[in-house]
Amino acid sequence: MKSIEIIGFKRANLDSRELTQIREEGNVPCVVYGPGIKEQIHFYSPIILFRDLIYTPEVHMVELNIEGTIIKAILREAQYHPVSEMILHADFLAYSDGTPIKMDIPVNFKGSSPGIMKGGKLEVKARTLSVKGLATDLPDSITVDISKLDLGKSAKVSDLKAENFEILTSPNVTIATIGIPRALRGKKAGEEEV
Repeated sequence: MKSIEIIGFKRANLDSRELTQIREEGNVPCVVYGPGIKEQIHFYSPIILFRDLIYTPEVHMVELNIEGTIIKAILREAQYHPVSEMILHADFLAYSDGTPIKMDIPVNFKGSSPGIMKGGKLEVKARTLSVKGLATDLPDSITVDISKLDLGKSAKVSDLKAENFEILTSPNVTIATIGIPRALRGKKAGEEEV
């Protein structure tokens, strides 16, 4: 899995005035917590460093460099401004190499569906799946083969095989369906009446 370095600087004060000033200077207030960290570390980082981490469909591990201290982490949560969509705050979860972590991994589709060739439309129901495993075993994406899906058929989580990691999303969850267009539905109903 790809990794991104984010450089951070410790925050001395945690009051709202300092938060406003940090954001006005083009930085994002952050916190990191988790195994191996005695107390939460509050820090800030330049907003430009978050572009390849947040504004992308890909998932990345994060190497936090907080004033020379290196911490391996994942982005647990980000808060955004309701109007401008600018990132306001980021929470990171630290992890160690031997401890399994939970992440949402994006889904990719491969293959040519017979249902799409007949005029159907791929309806994506789940863009990410929740998985658990060691950081070194987690994939960049989970591939779903749609080459056997005909009109009205679905791909479910139970159809997937996971190697070296566990899929936490329920096996009953539908990942994608080949939708039947209204024109084809009408045709089938008309054919049955005749």
